[in-house]
Amino acid sequence: MRIVRFELRGRTGYGIIEGEKISVLWGVPYGDGWSNTTGELLSLPEVTLLAPCEPSKIMAIGLNYRDHAVEFGHPLPVEPLLFMKPSTSVIGPDEDIVYPEMSRRVDYEAELAVVIGKTARHVREEDFRDYVLGYTCINDVTARDLQARDGQWTRAKGFDTFAAFGPWIETELDLADVSLETYLNGQLKQKSTTADQIFKAPETISFISQVMTLLPGDIIATGTPGGIGPMQPGDTVEVKIGHIGVLRNYVVNL
Repeated sequence: MRIVRFELRGRTGYGIIEGEKISVLWGVPYGDGWSNTTGELLSLPEVTLLAPCEPSKIMAIGLNYRDHAVEFGHPLPVEPLLFMKPSTSVIGPDEDIVYPEMSRRVDYEAELAVVIGKTARHVREEDFRDYVLGYTCINDVTARDLQARDGQWTRAKGFDTFAAFGPWIETELDLADVSLETYLNGQLKQKSTTADQIFKAPETISFISQVMTLLPGDIIATGTPGGIGPMQPGDTVEVKIGHIGVLRNYVVNL
């Protein structure tokens, strides 16, 4: 099942994709009975798809693919390396990534994102699916020069528009070997699968939930594979994840 958040003539809401239609939900896609629909059907081509949820925070895992750690010359981490992106960095599909004036290198990072479905604290690995609503594509946009300059990653990862995700939430996904690709102006730049992850989704969800409470709609970005690289204003960047779809965004000047 694919869950979308949409806008149509000033109205926003959630729905379930049924072919070329959206079956509108009564409320948000969390909690008991959330899947009840109003009976209203909207035409998918007529609506604007928004970021498919509104996270209070975006948690992310650094250096979680073996080839990405190698390309940066880092040893493999012994536990998940956590960082955060603010909710103000969120944009949805087909929106603009704004190139900040204080950076000289802004990179794409294709990642599989986990969407939390209910409040999660001290989750056991074997129970992780009980807390997951579904999965989506995310581009963990990064000001690479500022990341190197600062040492810590808040500024480099936290600019407005630096957390592009969507186009929808896929509720069913076999996590063992999910393909990830990035295309820059139609050219393939990243290609890998989740089989190369160091820490798998059950472990990362459990680990983060020992540190902080995860709320419905929160996002966990599970790391990017090797092949990261710079984008420029005027570029089109696409993150393609198997069984989910394609997230497309455009890079523009401030």
